Amino acid sequence: MKSNPLPSVRWARLIPIVFITYSLAYLDRANYSFGAASGMARDLNITAGMSSLLGALFFLGYFFFQVPSAGYAEKRSAKKLVFRALIIWGILASLIGIVPNIYMLLVIRFLLGIVEAAVMPAMLVFLSHWFTNEERSRANTFLILGNPITVLWMSVVSGYLLSAFGWRWMFILEGLPSIIWALVWWKLADDKPETAGWLKDDEKHALRQTLDDEQKGFKAVRNYREAFKQKSVVYLSLQYFFWSIGVYGFVMWLPSIIKAAPNVSMVETGWLVSAPYLLAAILMVVVSYFSDKLLKRKVFVWPFLFAGAVAFYASYLVGANHFWLSFTLMVIAGGAMYAPYGPFFAIVPELLPRNVAGGAMALINSMGALGSFVGAYFVGFLNGVTGGFSASYMFMAASLILAVIFTIIVKGVRTNKDFPRDDIRPANDKEIIAGK
Repeated sequence: MKSNPLPSVRWARLIPIVFITYSLAYLDRANYSFGAASGMARDLNITAGMSSLLGALFFLGYFFFQVPSAGYAEKRSAKKLVFRALIIWGILASLIGIVPNIYMLLVIRFLLGIVEAAVMPAMLVFLSHWFTNEERSRANTFLILGNPITVLWMSVVSGYLLSAFGWRWMFILEGLPSIIWALVWWKLADDKPETAGWLKDDEKHALRQTLDDEQKGFKAVRNYREAFKQKSVVYLSLQYFFWSIGVYGFVMWLPSIIKAAPNVSMVETGWLVSAPYLLAAILMVVVSYFSDKLLKRKVFVWPFLFAGAVAFYASYLVGANHFWLSFTLMVIAGGAMYAPYGPFFAIVPELLPRNVAGGAMALINSMGALGSFVGAYFVGFLNGVTGGFSASYMFMAASLILAVIFTIIVKGVRTNKDFPRDDIRPANDKEIIAGK
């Protein structure tokens, strides 16, 4: 039994800044697809194949720096890491608006991936210091909601910016908010409860005791190498690789798919692209709520990925001649693919102790980045080779089916209700202050 209730003020204080930070990080991943569909390719003489490479190059930089970022966030400071990243990626994102040629664009896209590699693992580590197992799916969901919600408003705003000012000013204007937000993040974020002046001492004690209690019952895992060899981590890495193929093939190429429909302007494209992300935002909140309430994870992941695969396959069967039916199926696919993110990222902290959980999540996310590269590049390649989108629908459907299989075979997730707590020694005040 907990002697003190956990402070609810954490949700109002931390979740908004986490949400906005990740939303800004996701902005320049998504707005590239609008630039590519609006005239950037023509102005910079970008071929179809090179456009696919540019859209995917971000994820190569993103892939290589996930695990080091998680290590820095866990051992040193997620707050400092994210602050620096916000400033640098804001500058790089704005520079896309003034690039004179494709070679400079290649460099910037790769550097953006490196800088933004810090964000997701740092944020997951950050949330693990503030929210318990019974809260983590919802906390993760509010973080990752920055993804579909960003695309939701960005799709509309970018459509208007492109129509009014062109693609260069779209990139410049949409890069500046990250630089400004860095100052807000620095002011409001605290790495751990022990350093938060806005919590009372008894609230710090209650939260630290609960988080420490959750670490009891784990089998000791000494380092990242040992953690990365576990079958559950390998399966989840493969699962997220194939899942991300579907997600980012969808994100990067949906504007072009819709723009190919007859008599659809960029503004109308923006409104249509926002539809799947509105559904995604609703489903993510509902799914994470029930996942935390029931303390079940896998059952709230694979059925939605299966539904996404079915929707992609149905889009393939419908074909390009029935645009509105195909578009409706794409909305379903997009919403279903995003729905399980919260429960998914709650799995690892319930399988591994705190000292290696952040690194394992970073490894899984880096494999997702590799899948994102494949999805963004190969979907574009298929579209170019076949002259249509049906083959890419099949490719994304097959990838999601593989993700379903790897989810199902992951070892059952242990939760903090699976073992007794009566023998757990509460942390004392000195340990709380020291952060032990």
